[in-house]
Amino acid sequence: MTQPDRIIPPDWMTAAPTRSLLAALGAGGASVRFVGGCVRDAILGLRPADIDVATPETPDAVIRRLEKAKLKAVPTGIEHGTVTAVVPPATFQVTTLRQDVATDGRHATVAFGTDWAEDAARRDFTINALYADAEGRLYDFTDGRADLAAGIVRFIGDPAQRVAEDYLRVLRFFRFHARFGKGAPDAVALAACAAAVDRLDRLSGERIRDELLKILILPNAADALALMQQSGVLAAVLPQAQLDVPALARLIRLQAAVANAGGADPDLWPRLALLLDGNTGADAVADRLKLSNAQRLRLDGLLSLPAFDAGLLQDESAFRAALYRLGAERCRDGLLLADARQAVDEGAAIAHAVAATNWQRPVFPLRGADILAAGFSPGPTVSALLNELESWWVEAGFAPDREACLQRLRERVQLTDSD
Repeated sequence: MTQPDRIIPPDWMTAAPTRSLLAALGAGGASVRFVGGCVRDAILGLRPADIDVATPETPDAVIRRLEKAKLKAVPTGIEHGTVTAVVPPATFQVTTLRQDVATDGRHATVAFGTDWAEDAARRDFTINALYADAEGRLYDFTDGRADLAAGIVRFIGDPAQRVAEDYLRVLRFFRFHARFGKGAPDAVALAACAAAVDRLDRLSGERIRDELLKILILPNAADALALMQQSGVLAAVLPQAQLDVPALARLIRLQAAVANAGGADPDLWPRLALLLDGNTGADAVADRLKLSNAQRLRLDGLLSLPAFDAGLLQDESAFRAALYRLGAERCRDGLLLADARQAVDEGAAIAHAVAATNWQRPVFPLRGADILAAGFSPGPTVSALLNELESWWVEAGFAPDREACLQRLRERVQLTDSD
């Protein structure tokens, strides 16, 4: 173990909910430390998504301590030693120190322990096995801080053994390398991941989905997926993928430019759609990744977008019509996907995508009742005429008001009567 180092405790470490939790768990001198990603992110000056805490106390003892302090305890993963502590407005994952007894590549049987170094040894990567106490003292049993500084994502101990304990660690390796890696990936770790390709079918679709979507939203997603493709991992977890690295990198750059210009934040779903170019539908992918109905519809909508070309970027009338017919989100995504695939006109695509983000869909002034009032009988003629008038209104740039639209309808009636 390296000598304890220290960081200045960030605000989340000193916040009132955190202090209440530490006081409850540390009553009577019990040990409690922050662990994992929250410590790693604190070292990097990032705000963590989750706050994990470790203690030698058993789950039953943790629950008793929380309840004694009038804090809510939820046994979310008690068989693995995890209790969720609810200290409004925050939640914390509190886990007892553990040792692995048996693993099958998906699940682990654990025994609770009291040794911090043994707990660190069972974790996945050195950069995720960092501990810190309330004063910011760091405890590093695997040289994780040095790896973090060097941008090396390294398995703890034998990489093949770490992967065999949980094959999801293969996908986690690529995600963490994309987030924290600098330069080439650790060769031994990459080889262990590639060697496990034929066993990734043991992973559930839900676990693959969660990791893959986390990779796709990263700024370095294109490089991460290229590395996954080269190692055989991408084909193993998503056989439908047809990766075009330059196009995906362009799309990611375009999305970032749109966000920087005041448009929508980067979205992973167009990235997934681009990854699936050539597939006719989303069903196979949705089934593979266990997508929700809303996610399935989103992906299907992207894969069924009409072709966009450079003419749309030069013709404001055509652009407004596409916005109106497709909606702002689908039009924006279609423009960015088209430019990613064809490199049509990056500047115009970004400007139009920003405009789409802030566009409010106008309301066509006429309804079916107006057609009926003009003397037409109910039936297909009503909807056909309404669509004709709406198309005229769209081509006119949505400028004609209700009276102008009614006048157009009267002229259309006169034309019909003359026929």
